[in-house]
Amino acid sequence: MRSDVRTLRIPIERQRLANGLRVLLSPQPGAPVVTVYLIYRVGARVERPGRSGFAHLFEHMMFQGSQNAPKGLHFRLVESSGGTLNGSTHPDYTDYFEVLPSNKLAVALWLEADRMRGLAITEENLANQKEAVKQERRLSFDNQPYNTALVEHWPRLAFRNWANAHSLIGSYEDLEAATIEDVAAFFRTYYAPNNAVLAVVGAFDPAEAGRLVEEYFGDIAPQPQPPRPDLSEPEQTEPRREVYYDRLARVPAVVIGYQGPPRRSQDYYALTMLDIVLTGGESSRFYQNLVKGKRSVIQYEANLGWPFAGPIDYVEPGRYAMFLLHHPEFTGEQVTRHVEEEIARVQNDGVSETELERARAFLRSARLRQLESSRARAAMLGQYELLDGDPELVNTELATFCEVTAEQIRQAAQQYLAPTRQCVLEIVPTGEEGKHTQEEA
Repeated sequence: MRSDVRTLRIPIERQRLANGLRVLLSPQPGAPVVTVYLIYRVGARVERPGRSGFAHLFEHMMFQGSQNAPKGLHFRLVESSGGTLNGSTHPDYTDYFEVLPSNKLAVALWLEADRMRGLAITEENLANQKEAVKQERRLSFDNQPYNTALVEHWPRLAFRNWANAHSLIGSYEDLEAATIEDVAAFFRTYYAPNNAVLAVVGAFDPAEAGRLVEEYFGDIAPQPQPPRPDLSEPEQTEPRREVYYDRLARVPAVVIGYQGPPRRSQDYYALTMLDIVLTGGESSRFYQNLVKGKRSVIQYEANLGWPFAGPIDYVEPGRYAMFLLHHPEFTGEQVTRHVEEEIARVQNDGVSETELERARAFLRSARLRQLESSRARAAMLGQYELLDGDPELVNTELATFCEVTAEQIRQAAQQYLAPTRQCVLEIVPTGEEGKHTQEEA
């Protein structure tokens, strides 16, 4: 694959079944591997008060067996063939994938169609998965440093609309309150072919794949299109700041975020390129000036949509946000000022053509590496179709990013990274572990 973005040509065959299922077939010669990726337009932002965490709970339910595949068979069939599978819940969608040897394509398609057609919704399965989600929450969130601050507190600081601000994983009380009737209604509403996109990528014959898709999915009944939630946010007119005391953290951190632009707008592309200038690689401004220069920051991550999304699946309202672990001898306020100074330099002086060309090369390299993976390519195609109605963005979007000018970046920084749009969450270590760390410093 050549690195010239103007010659990027990922083959895509686009179909739509009579029941509304959108199908993307993208042959990828090479390794005899195929990825089946199924994405539904249902995420945490469709939940209602009292049922937080329901989209994530339902992701677990999808692995509890279906009409013709008893519990455990999905895993056994995929893993015994040397494949992998999983699912994940996001603010705006839930997705599932299988990566298998190419000669097992029919297995993955049959499994996904069978659970779309008839999930095993039972009281026993629901009770088991409530406990599984609670245990996941204990292990991955409640007993891990920073995670409670990021998953529970950051959204509540960043947003005012409950649909955007509540926890993606949900509360224990809401999980316990979920009923079998809730699960059945959720399945009927959102897990329908006309609310989904199927992407198949890898070494396969498109004609045979299309035949199998029609055979397995074609007779699944569509459902009324589910209503879209009201995600609107009031305009932020003054900065917000909170401190979270983390008993498990040993190193202080700060989260800084700004209201983001509409998806696919000029500012969306400009802020993505600005993020690379600030945080992309060891030649970025943050690494050179904050990690090596001032030595206030230990490590960082940032993205448009962070921490739950990136540029590919960012949907407004969202944030351009960053997470910075910093040395204990610096306060969160000092680190925030250091970040603001870097942003002000862009707002006042812009970025150089050398920096911009480095950002373009960084993005080209990262994107082309992604596209070499059948799984990553399938996810990109599915998300572009679901969120934009345009899977061809996989071929055209990179060029659009690379056409962003230095002046567009400067203007986007001035408009969106303004002090009135800022939210800051300081994460301060506490408890014996945190105190010990601060005393050593």
